[in-house]
Amino acid sequence: MFEHEKAQMIKTGTKMDRYGLIALSGGNVSQRMQTGEILITPSGMIYEDMVPEDILVMNLEGNVIEGTRKASSDTEGILYIFKNRKDINVVIHTHQPYATAIGLVQDKFEVNLTTLANACGGDVAVTPFSSAGSVDMGKDTVKYLGNSLAVILSNHGVMAVGKDLKQALCSAVYLEEAAKTFLAAKSVGEPKKMSREQVKQAVELFHYYGQGTPEIPKELVKRI
Repeated sequence: MFEHEKAQMIKTGTKMDRYGLIALSGGNVSQRMQTGEILITPSGMIYEDMVPEDILVMNLEGNVIEGTRKASSDTEGILYIFKNRKDINVVIHTHQPYATAIGLVQDKFEVNLTTLANACGGDVAVTPFSSAGSVDMGKDTVKYLGNSLAVILSNHGVMAVGKDLKQALCSAVYLEEAAKTFLAAKSVGEPKKMSREQVKQAVELFHYYGQGTPEIPKELVKRI
């Protein structure tokens, strides 16, 4: 059941490792199917060692439909997100170090790069501390996410979301890139900020990014 989707989730997990968002078996990937089932990666398994049969299929109540592995320890919180945000189809949880570091020193990561605006849609909130594996991780994600595509879990990691695997992964990757850049700049001075108009323009421009999309309207390409 859902063999192709499971294979894509494993591929996403290996990319998380490649881009430095996790180490070994850290984090997890979950996806909502159009028919309502939830696919979720197993607990404590390295992504490159996984096969599609290792991924569990369950309903929103957490009842396993298919699979014999132990589900991710974060399943309860992840299911809470899917239950309360019908617009979210993918949840990626990482332990990415630079974004997590931001959460140790401030309560919000304001947009400082156009790529962060593109990928996350705006500022990224830092949630209060919640125990790993608790439903509070999901509750805090829903409470603090707003219109963004990621939150930083205080003292823990990141929850990145999206309509599909690509969008959620891009959110996590570009959040980490922005965090690296911010911390590098912070080490030598006070980083420049983007205005709200500049952030808005960056978000709007991203709707025209990639193949198969219309050309960018000339009125959007201007100096602000």
